[in-house]
Amino acid sequence: MLIPALAVALVTVAIPGHFDQPQDGFAHERTTLRPSNPYWAHLDPEPINTALRQVRDFTKPQANGKPLFAGAVTLFVHDGQIVTHDRTGYAVLYRDQQTQLPEQDRVEMRKDTIFDLASISKLFTSVAVIQQVERGRVDIDEKVARYLPEFGVNGKENITVKQLLTHTSGLEPFIPLWQRYPDIPSRIKAVMDVTPKSTPGTTYVYSDLNLITLGELVHRVSGKKLDEAVADGITRPLGMTDTGYNPKAKDRTAATEFQSTPPRGMVRGEVHDENAWSLGGVAGHAGVFSTARDLAVLGQTILNGGAYNGRRILSEHSVELMLTNFNQQFPDNAHGLGFELDQRWYMGALSGPGTAGHTGYTGTSFVIDKASRSIAILLTNRVHPSRDWGSVNPARRAVADGLAGALAVRANGKQWRATTSGGTLTADRPVEVFVDADEGDKLTVQHWDGTAWQDVRTITTTERRWVATEQKKTRFVYTKAGQYNGRGVYVHARGNVTAEGWSAARR
Repeated sequence: MLIPALAVALVTVAIPGHFDQPQDGFAHERTTLRPSNPYWAHLDPEPINTALRQVRDFTKPQANGKPLFAGAVTLFVHDGQIVTHDRTGYAVLYRDQQTQLPEQDRVEMRKDTIFDLASISKLFTSVAVIQQVERGRVDIDEKVARYLPEFGVNGKENITVKQLLTHTSGLEPFIPLWQRYPDIPSRIKAVMDVTPKSTPGTTYVYSDLNLITLGELVHRVSGKKLDEAVADGITRPLGMTDTGYNPKAKDRTAATEFQSTPPRGMVRGEVHDENAWSLGGVAGHAGVFSTARDLAVLGQTILNGGAYNGRRILSEHSVELMLTNFNQQFPDNAHGLGFELDQRWYMGALSGPGTAGHTGYTGTSFVIDKASRSIAILLTNRVHPSRDWGSVNPARRAVADGLAGALAVRANGKQWRATTSGGTLTADRPVEVFVDADEGDKLTVQHWDGTAWQDVRTITTTERRWVATEQKKTRFVYTKAGQYNGRGVYVHARGNVTAEGWSAARR
């Protein structure tokens, strides 16, 4: 539901959680989700409304004549407050890869529609692994072969648990297990037998095989199958009643793809990923189904440092490790123990060193911004009825940008914002600057030497904080070169201002 614009004028209080006031540490462990709206959360509803309109527009035919997805559920959380929970479109719209169902046979999207999370499932597996670490059964720096001896063959003898969690094991991304092997034991054996494509630890390669292996590791060290470990360790204690593998409430699930190979027809209520399907619907890389509300509970648990509603599933130290970048040698692929970090291609303007999340092939996106204690969730059925109709990344960024834009960036006085295409601003008395831009974007600060403007410094980021500048006549030149947008480039100035490509900022 779109939020009335009246609330915009009432957002005047500087509060913790503004984009330019990053929070330290975790939220209080007793923070639970509660219904709210942008006004009560001191957010600007306009960017949120813009994001919701964009999501709805993606259900309409795009340039290729096809919608980006049949339907979606969007959910925003800030400081434990559910400020937006919106649904649009259809959970089931198509009969086959082209034909839409008659109106009376379509299933409208609901807020509690259950989605195939696809690779967001990897986070559940990762949490289950870290829980075994806490129990002393696993050491992340230990070789995987210590726990799964059959894995330690064909060049995998020294691969560590951490390398599987951070996708630096050297394993290839994918093997068509469902196609090449006749049954579950042979498919698991194929993963155990695989040979690395690169020397472990030397490259980042996102691989489903890493998490399939970790799912088997959880089973081996805990004595519980992965679905049981996830239920006992995550979903049951957190009260995530709509989350799990092989959902029973199939009539509430969003349909995914119409598959001819393998001949599954319209897939609904079963995992879309063929390998996970061939493993009985339970695998380390895919298979978890959930609702936006349930997924938000997991997100708030992470923001709380591992606890929710009086139940702790991880220690704060473990959560810190899961959000620590272990891939500094691969700067474009920051990764914690399971969580992807600082990925602007889907985290949009919410992205930052402390922003964590994951995506799923079916059209899902899960972003947790620890700095503002916010969560952005977009669940779609973008593979319904075909996986070939386009990338959902523009919608993912639109949603993240909407929540980031709703968070205030407020100077103590009048401020100016650069347009996304760049521009020049000259100010007699600049006070401070704020820069949150994409890689390649820059703000050049220049001073007048009596005859010409001279470059003083170039700013590419201020780590989400205002930075003081010399109060003398200054020119600010913003150059846009990056592919994506950050929260913005701002100057707080007094006195005369001449702006080209800049505008007065409201917040």
